[in-house]
Amino acid sequence: MMVMSESKMTIKVTPPTEGLFDLMIFARHADSQDPYNWVCSYQIQCLEPHNGEKLPENPFHFWGLHQKVRDFGIKESSHKRELLSAPEGTLLLTFQTSRPLLATYELVNKDLDTALSKKCLAAQAEEDKLSCHVLCPFQGYYRLSVFVKDLGGITFKNVANFLLRCSRPINQNELFPLGLSMHCGSGISSSSHGLSNPSHSAPIITTKVGKCNITFHTSTDVEVAASLSKDKVISTKYPLERYVLVTHLRTKVSVCVVLPESGIYKVGLYGRSKDRKDFVHICDYVIRCFSDPSWPPFPRVYSLWRTGCVLLEPRTGVLQEQSWVRFRVKVPKANQAVVIGQEKTVLQQTTNMVWEGDVFTGAAGTQVKLAAKFNQHCSSLEVLLVFEVGDGSNASLGCSG
Repeated sequence: MMVMSESKMTIKVTPPTEGLFDLMIFARHADSQDPYNWVCSYQIQCLEPHNGEKLPENPFHFWGLHQKVRDFGIKESSHKRELLSAPEGTLLLTFQTSRPLLATYELVNKDLDTALSKKCLAAQAEEDKLSCHVLCPFQGYYRLSVFVKDLGGITFKNVANFLLRCSRPINQNELFPLGLSMHCGSGISSSSHGLSNPSHSAPIITTKVGKCNITFHTSTDVEVAASLSKDKVISTKYPLERYVLVTHLRTKVSVCVVLPESGIYKVGLYGRSKDRKDFVHICDYVIRCFSDPSWPPFPRVYSLWRTGCVLLEPRTGVLQEQSWVRFRVKVPKANQAVVIGQEKTVLQQTTNMVWEGDVFTGAAGTQVKLAAKFNQHCSSLEVLLVFEVGDGSNASLGCSG
C-alpha cells in the first residue's frame, strides 16, 4: 500500500509467503508524463507471512488522497487515513471543495459485481461539498475510489482510493435503488434549475408513516415533474406514478409522495423552463420505509393540471362507493369547475378562489372526473383529474389546506 503526500511517501508491504523479496521503487516528477525511473531497492526477509484477507486490486497504485488533491479542488476530507471502517455496513464520506465539482465513485469487493455495486452508492454534489453514502453488503475489504472534474470539465480524474473494511454487512434488501444519478439530494443541479430552499437537503429520507413532502422554492418559469420507482414491487394495484403528486404554487413546488408498501424507493425530479419542450433530470431522492404502509394512490393527473392548481380535498385517487365526498380544488383561470361521476356536479367558487362542492361517488368500478372550462365562449370541458370508485375498503380520504 503506497500512500502519498506532497512531501512524504509511505509504503506498507505484506509479503504473501515466507522468503526473501526485492522491493523496487520507481519515481518521476508529479507533473511529468515521462516513464518512471528506478531510484532504489530494498530486500525484505519475511519469516512468517500474514494470513489475512487479500486486499482488493488498485489500478491507481496509490491509497488515500492524491498528493496534489488540492489542485483538483479538494480542500478537506472527512476521512484523512487510507484505511476506513464501516462497522455497521454504512459510511458517509464527505469532501469540502474550493470550487463546484462533480464526482463519481467506484466500490470494489471480491464478491461485488458491477450491477450490485451501483446500489451501494448515493452521491451528492453541492457548491462547496461532495458527499457519498456507502453501503457494504459483504464482510471484508473494499476499494472505494473517488473521481472528480470541474463543471465544465471533460474527464473525471482519480483523486482518492480508500481501503474500506466492513465487519458487519448491511442486508442486501436495504441497498439503494437502481439508477441513481450523481445528483442525489439538493445541490448544484437543483440550484442551476432554479430550485432553492429545499425541505430535504440530504438525499436519503426515512419515513415511518410511509409518506413525505419534498418542497423547493422556485422561479415562476420552471415546471417540475416527478417519478417514483422501486426495484421490486410486491403487491401494488396501481402504477407507482400514481403515488406521487406535484403541486406548483407561484414561488414554490411541492412533491408529495405516499407509499403503497414497505421498501426503498427512488424519487426522480425533472424540470423544464417555459422556453423548453422537454424535461431534463434534476436530482434523485431515496425514500426508505420499513413499516407497513398501504396508502391509496393519488388521482390520475392530466396535462392541464398546471401551476397554481391545488387538490385540497379529497387527497386520494380512490373514493368510497355510494358516498358523498367533499371536493375542494384551486384551478386558476377556470371559468367553471365540475365533477362528472354518477351525476354532473357544478362546483361553486368561494371568496378565496377555491372551487368546492359535495359529490356522490356512485357504484364501485366507475370513474369520477374533475373537469374545467377555461373559455367562457366555449362549452367544452377539459379533464384535469380522474378518480376511481373503490369498494369501501380503501384508506381515509384525507384533505390538505
